[in-house]
Amino acid sequence: MDTLDEVDKIVHQPDDEFVESTNVWQFMQAYDVDDYDELVERTTSDLDWFWGELPDYLGLDFHEDFDEVRDDSDGPQFTQWYPGAKLNVAHNTVDRHAGVGTGTRNHVACIWEGEDGEVRQQTYHELHEQANRVANALDERGVGEGDTVGLYMPMVPEVQSILYGIFKAGAIAVPIFSGFGVDATATRISDSECSVVFTGDGFYRRGDEILLKDTLDDAIDQAGHVEHTIVYDRLGVVDSDDKTLTWTKRDEWWHDAVETQADDFETRVMDASDPCMLLYSSGTTGKPKGIVHTHGGALVQPAKEIHFGFDQKPGDRFFWVSDIGWMMGPWTLIGNHAFGGTVVMYEGAPDHPEPDRFWELIDRHGVTQFGISPTAIRALRKYGDEWLEGHDLSSLRLLGSTGEPWDPESWEWFYEHVGGGDTPIINISGGTEVFGCFLMPMPTQPLKPCTLGGPGLGMDVDVVDEDGNSIRDAHERGYLVARSSNPAMTKSLWSGDERYLEEYWSRFEDVWNHGDWAQMDEDGFWFLHGRADDAINVAGRKVGPAEVEGALIDHEDVNQAAAVGVPDETTGEAVVAYVILEDGAEPGDDLREELRAHVGDELGKPFRPREVLFVEAFPKTQSGKIIRRAIAGAYTGEDVGDLSSIENPAAIDELEDAR
Repeated sequence: MDTLDEVDKIVHQPDDEFVESTNVWQFMQAYDVDDYDELVERTTSDLDWFWGELPDYLGLDFHEDFDEVRDDSDGPQFTQWYPGAKLNVAHNTVDRHAGVGTGTRNHVACIWEGEDGEVRQQTYHELHEQANRVANALDERGVGEGDTVGLYMPMVPEVQSILYGIFKAGAIAVPIFSGFGVDATATRISDSECSVVFTGDGFYRRGDEILLKDTLDDAIDQAGHVEHTIVYDRLGVVDSDDKTLTWTKRDEWWHDAVETQADDFETRVMDASDPCMLLYSSGTTGKPKGIVHTHGGALVQPAKEIHFGFDQKPGDRFFWVSDIGWMMGPWTLIGNHAFGGTVVMYEGAPDHPEPDRFWELIDRHGVTQFGISPTAIRALRKYGDEWLEGHDLSSLRLLGSTGEPWDPESWEWFYEHVGGGDTPIINISGGTEVFGCFLMPMPTQPLKPCTLGGPGLGMDVDVVDEDGNSIRDAHERGYLVARSSNPAMTKSLWSGDERYLEEYWSRFEDVWNHGDWAQMDEDGFWFLHGRADDAINVAGRKVGPAEVEGALIDHEDVNQAAAVGVPDETTGEAVVAYVILEDGAEPGDDLREELRAHVGDELGKPFRPREVLFVEAFPKTQSGKIIRRAIAGAYTGEDVGDLSSIENPAAIDELEDAR
């Protein structure tokens, strides 16, 4: 979107009955807050009040209270949140829900569905016992407070007990995306120095068996450090006569290493500032960043967002499409389990065996909150509306999205066809570095297509120009920044302070630069325009890839688009666009020129793509994000670093052939 004109309409207006049923409205009544603008202003300007009230208000269990809400005497870069407090994430997400007489002991913590149709449920009592066994297994192998433990796991229910078992032991969980190849996996193991890694023999994806352990073995050979590999049998290797698995002296089966352990364990009490999780950024080039999250921040932030933004209620069933290796995986688990909620987990592809797999799953399990990436929705929309027919989606109360900017047509399709025209889309944006959302609508708000609502509660964000001056109220596009820290903001980087300060705090003085283009319109709705560091500079004029892509998707023949900047002798850089057409649209020179002209009309002639190339698929991560650097590399032939996160590497060959 070059301007906000095409989304300048309110399409969702919650009625009073819905508004007054929400958790955020109840909070406003409790603290005499009259309207949403006052709520945002109060929670973002008086951080000590909001974050100080939140643990008690949400019913989170601190073993010892904090001495003060925060200590920022060393500057916002090194703020200590909840100093003096003692807690453990696992106590809050598992232990306190599993006790006799709690009312949630036999409540379902997870409904899991495998791609092959298998369904399993796990109660809090079962999760508690299994997490204790994991903690005992780690204890037996010498893992203690501050040690790192890797999760290179298929999406099976056991990922929950592994994550919480690591927390219980006082160790640091290192989730690694199951789609990573050898180099990406080895980089993360080498940097974090894990001595134990949990993995699986493999998992199912589009009906095929994807092997994990062989990749992990090669990664360990490259990285070192790992002394114990605990292998979960997802593919049935143990009981099979025709399946084999390479085995080393460090390998142990899950059923031998974990299931034989005692099912009681005394969860270790940690400082609020103690690290509990190390999440790696995907890393566009160079070494991925190790993001450090603490027990205090990793509990309070997702609990806040699930309770207020996603309005979690008893009996809800929350499904967000993510791998445990991405931020949204642990965020979903911790945020829901903090309240004894139920998470729905799915193993496989969104369109296998048919494009209605998600719609069938929502219907079958009565999903109430459903989160997905805009790219995944664009791909599912391409299959046609008929795949939604016959599926009852009326259980949905809220929709969610994250990862990239929307185009209006796809946003409205999601709203109308999946949400039935009355279900708000909670479109959120933050990132691995903050384990949560800088921007997040509340369910009480009206919505315009593609909007992110406004600042998340307690998130002191702004829009600034090149010199760091606020331009939010001028409604201009600028850099999204945070003027204060928040409890879940990374505690430096695993590799040290130097890169942390350079990456986030060097652009503006004492201000966190998040790297996104943002804008607030005249009605107070916030929008994102893509990554500021992805900007394409054509003869000194800059445009975001998302703007070019949005203009292309506006055309009736285009379903998806990806724009990249490439070297150009005349203008320094030029736009090249790849597009996926709607069914029935015919690629050819006439359409190519029509699309070039369309972008020129929408954004200005300098930004007309030098080339428009037609393809059938883009390289994407398992969570549905388009990997633009892979697209640029396919066009220019340059090495763009690690591409092992790509789910469909054959798409790169098609990009190269399209030239």
